Amino acid sequence: MNRWSASWPLAGLIALVTVAPIVVLFDLADAPTGLFEARNLGLVANTLLLTAITVAGSVLVGVPLAMLTAFVQLPWRRFWLVLLVAPLAMPSYIGAFTLYAAFGPGGEIENVLGFATPRVSGLAGASLVMVLYTYPFVLLTTRAALLGQDATLVNAARSLGTSFWICLWRVVLPRALTGIAAGALLGALYALSDFGTPAIMGLDTFTRVIYVEYNAFGLGQAALFSLQLLVIVGLVLYLESRVKVTPERPGRCLQVWPRRGRAPLWLLPALPVVLLAIVLPLAVFGTWLWREGAEGFELSYAWNSARASFLAAVVAVIAALPVAHAAMSGRAGRLFERVTYLGFGVPGIVMGTALVYLGLKLPFLYQTLALLVLAYVLRFLPLAVGTIRSTAEGLDAGVVNAARVLGAGRREVFRRVTLPLTMRGVTAGAALVFLEAMRELPATLLLAPTGFESLATYLWRVYEAGYFGRAAVPGLMLVLISGLGLALMLSGERRAEFGVFGDNRP
Repeated sequence: MNRWSASWPLAGLIALVTVAPIVVLFDLADAPTGLFEARNLGLVANTLLLTAITVAGSVLVGVPLAMLTAFVQLPWRRFWLVLLVAPLAMPSYIGAFTLYAAFGPGGEIENVLGFATPRVSGLAGASLVMVLYTYPFVLLTTRAALLGQDATLVNAARSLGTSFWICLWRVVLPRALTGIAAGALLGALYALSDFGTPAIMGLDTFTRVIYVEYNAFGLGQAALFSLQLLVIVGLVLYLESRVKVTPERPGRCLQVWPRRGRAPLWLLPALPVVLLAIVLPLAVFGTWLWREGAEGFELSYAWNSARASFLAAVVAVIAALPVAHAAMSGRAGRLFERVTYLGFGVPGIVMGTALVYLGLKLPFLYQTLALLVLAYVLRFLPLAVGTIRSTAEGLDAGVVNAARVLGAGRREVFRRVTLPLTMRGVTAGAALVFLEAMRELPATLLLAPTGFESLATYLWRVYEAGYFGRAAVPGLMLVLISGLGLALMLSGERRAEFGVFGDNRP
């Protein structure tokens, strides 16, 4: 029988607030008809394929890059970390549009360089874009788990004759499985909830059809498709919950020192990712900026985006702390955590619609910044919960018990022991919420106060109007502000160091 945890009531209240928009969906949804029609089955197949490819690709890209940034002692390490997670600062729909505009006959690559390239579209194009802009989830959560590992086991394996690469595969990766699963879960939920990328790439998924139904005033059908999508989300959450890793005693982290002059070789595998996810979109933005200039753009759009996103990040980590603590305290707490993840699977357009309905019922919330921040928190709370929990699970329970034996109360132990030791996860969670809120589009379009124009909404308005060149300035501003915010949040990260050579140093 599980012992009662003081964090359960607060975690339960947060879970109740998270599930409220889903209750609205049941009220709005039409009667379920035609579930086994060819169109509906095609939506299920496309959605599952896109999600599966996104998860596999983000793990294959994110895990090696997490090891690179966590272990390898490279020059300008902080710069490379920020650069590799910078795709979080690029809205996926903008990445999709720049790749779509760059490749193919008549694309920007052909216009500038003079040679034709294959068109990026359909399932392949959508999968490529989703992998490029979701692998940082895996990178950050896996890196947080890797930095909490003790290098003693690696040294023991090396002393017994095991090669360094085998040590990574058989000793390091299994112990980081929780972080990998948390990042893969976030990538899967992002793929399930995004509508911009499938729409631009011409791929019919649930999210694209939901958006079409909403624009056609078919709110009942949009709600019904959303509930079907939530069934898939529930399956993803169940699969992630089956991943179990035994907590270990934390210690000094592994360090890998490359041979002199070989540091660039370690970065070489990351080059294609950086080129496609960052360099190419920035080059397209630069071309558009040269052609169109900055007409119609105001700096207030950037301030509005940063202000709302910062408030959402603060509120999200405060709410995530009791949820993450409850998840490690028993089955009830784990259930509360599972419930909070549902918000990330609700498309932003549907979340916005549900909260508009709530705002009409509660006039003091309607058309306020608080309601917009609430939408961000409900959508992106799992980002904070996942990183905080994966970090907290690596803590040594003996440290907490020792503090209790010495007379410290629960609150003092949390304030002076638990919270400082989980600050890496808190920081990473706040960074993820901030960056995702910066690029959230549908909820912002529906819930922004009158006269509130953000970078995301301005980008979409010029996109819909066909003035793609005017997207350059807000796009570049979004990348710059998010990159600076990410660098600031990562600058507080601290870790112990322990040297182990990846190869023989001269």
